[in-house]
Amino acid sequence: MSHTQSHTLHIIGGGMAGSEAAWQAANAGARVILHEMRPEVGTFAHRTGSLAEMVCSNSFRSDDDEQNAVGLLHWEMRAAGSLIMEMADRHRLPAGGALAVDRDPFAEAVTARLHAHPNITVQPGEITALPEDGATIIATGPLTSGALAEAIAAETGQDSLAFFDAIAPIVYAETIDMSVAWEQSRYDKGDTLEEQRAYINCPMTRDEYEAFIDALIAAEKPEFKPGETAGYFDGCLPIEVMAERGRETLRHGPMKPVGLTNPHQPDVKPWAVVQLRRDNALGTLYNIVGFQTKMKYGAQTDVFRMIPGLQDASFARLGGIHRNTFINSPTLLDDQMRLRSRPHIRFAGQITGVEGYVESAAMGLLAGRLAAAELRGDTLPPVPQVTAMGALIHHITGGAEAKTFQPMNVNFGLFPPVEGLKAGRRGRKDRYKAYTDRAKAAWSDWLGRPAAAAE
Repeated sequence: MSHTQSHTLHIIGGGMAGSEAAWQAANAGARVILHEMRPEVGTFAHRTGSLAEMVCSNSFRSDDDEQNAVGLLHWEMRAAGSLIMEMADRHRLPAGGALAVDRDPFAEAVTARLHAHPNITVQPGEITALPEDGATIIATGPLTSGALAEAIAAETGQDSLAFFDAIAPIVYAETIDMSVAWEQSRYDKGDTLEEQRAYINCPMTRDEYEAFIDALIAAEKPEFKPGETAGYFDGCLPIEVMAERGRETLRHGPMKPVGLTNPHQPDVKPWAVVQLRRDNALGTLYNIVGFQTKMKYGAQTDVFRMIPGLQDASFARLGGIHRNTFINSPTLLDDQMRLRSRPHIRFAGQITGVEGYVESAAMGLLAGRLAAAELRGDTLPPVPQVTAMGALIHHITGGAEAKTFQPMNVNFGLFPPVEGLKAGRRGRKDRYKAYTDRAKAAWSDWLGRPAAAAE
């Protein structure tokens, strides 16, 4: 990897963070070389060579920018001209109040836009060592290749910062029994009838639920290799691990029966409900919401076909488990996302310890802007901590406790409190609105334009 041009930014990794970083830096005038090892070198979870390929889910979660922190992050990214958000909006699928994406057309569109940008060169091939000089962003994500992961560990001394991440199975829609299941978003969320029917629901009686829990706990799981430990991120726990934590855990989590009415038996309230969310625009594929798993393939088909409505299901993809690596950012990175020991290197995305597609892309957005400014000889002011962006970057670069640092989704608990607001559940709506109003004003000011112009 050559760093002959002083104004060239090298970005390693073409996932959500790397793609967004390349777009932001290139639009700020930097010459960008984006290094992506796929398809020459594959990973456990990726299927294509496209940039910004979605793996674990097709959802960007809530799009509510007044009452939800991730929805606010969507707003901030759109205001900053995010390529990831532009393409997500363009390839949006019905999902009630959430932003779900048709994953393959989305990735193909991001790839095409990056290849077409005059300031971006996409260079295939694996990078196996840390660069000695030259502006670099490492955005290799949770599936960093072995050689580069070893180089990072050798530099940082962090040789045990990994946890296991699981992905959910995908079902062919035509194999779902709609005489048992029905279409409905929870609480009929959505502005259109299509959005209000964005999910397929499979009801369970109490006996069916108890039998399902027993099967989950008894199912065959892979053995970990010597020296490996199962340190899962709580936001992506395998479903069988949740079952082992308590028999009611799933019924109060992804299988909660609230906000739904079974039209086949409107007077019978299900004991539990399994939801499936559309995974492509054609509506031919559905992923089982919250059902990431580490069960062996044979066990998965047996257990998941116990779900009423899925007794004859065929699977386009079964769930799986992979090693997910991240650095101890609070001790290793400065407030410009630079590696303290090698300031020419920035980190971005999930490898920094943020969790989720949106959070990953958001850190790429910031890293790209910070790096481009530095190449111009400028230093951008700190991102206000009252914004979603600022709350995340503050958390990973010093706000979190280093000894217990774990991947984190954006949430209002990371924001400084708004003074004078009532605490507690009753005042939550007003409090969240105050958080988002404050954040939008501060983010618009940081970008250098009025909040109204960013709408």
